[in-house]
Amino acid sequence: MSIKEIIEKANLDISKDRIFYEEPMSKYTSFKIGGPAECLIKIKTKEELKEVLLFANKENIPITVIGNGSNILVLDEGIKGITLIIKIEGIEYNEEGKKVIINVGAGEKIAKVGRMFLNKELTGFEEISGIPGSIGGAVRMNAGAHGKEMKDIIKTVTCMDYSGNEKKFSNQEMNFKYRKTILNEEKYIVTEVELELEKGNKQEIKEKMDEYAKFRKEKQPLEYPSAGSVFKRGEDFITSKLIDEAGLKGLSVGGAEVSTKHAGFIINKKNATAKDVLELVNKVKEEVYKKFNKKIELEIEVIGK
Repeated sequence: MSIKEIIEKANLDISKDRIFYEEPMSKYTSFKIGGPAECLIKIKTKEELKEVLLFANKENIPITVIGNGSNILVLDEGIKGITLIIKIEGIEYNEEGKKVIINVGAGEKIAKVGRMFLNKELTGFEEISGIPGSIGGAVRMNAGAHGKEMKDIIKTVTCMDYSGNEKKFSNQEMNFKYRKTILNEEKYIVTEVELELEKGNKQEIKEKMDEYAKFRKEKQPLEYPSAGSVFKRGEDFITSKLIDEAGLKGLSVGGAEVSTKHAGFIINKKNATAKDVLELVNKVKEEVYKKFNKKIELEIEVIGK
């Protein structure tokens, strides 16, 4: 039986308009690259997530989980099994004096959350607010910008393991590191995050958000599809600076190019494939190692067959 026949026979309690077959992943990634997902399901509740995980376990179907698709490269061959896009939303506020505790669904988009916090006059999220992506994805990789990381504002993270069991991690238990958490090592899916912010001045919050947005527009190639910063920062070096000093800005393979605006970005300039991007990544790695004897690592996640 095909995966479509297996899933249709199971009659999952999920709206049919959120289940897709042979769906191009280029529609769901900021890179606008990626072959077809054998089956793609948009998940809106924890109950739906648990049902699909239990079903996939029973049928021995592999599961791949993504959020807003902003920090990934999906291979041209696509993704086998079931791909889940986490769309669990919802925001709840609880004031505790000057502190405000906020529960946020993992599928909420960072930009939307940032605007809501501005309207509520909550400070502490301004630096994060310009990062493309979902809250769940940002938590998983401890995303950050302008000296602030998700770890700085998180109280707890509620997750589900691949057997459908729920677990809540404290900030300490998340084992936050640079662009890494315990979720990179153990198989858990973020469903909800508890953040701690403070009441602030709306005008000051807006000024900071505008300043960071202006910085992104001036320094980053937002006019082209990309997955953001492709490489991790080194322990004793800034990777984009080395790429720039190696004279690699503008280097291209097929439709993929090292941005002339920011050397840390690889852009989809003209119908790039995942193969183009990976070839370009390897060329950049080789040149940087040859010139500076430094090994650079991918920050984006490569997903697929």
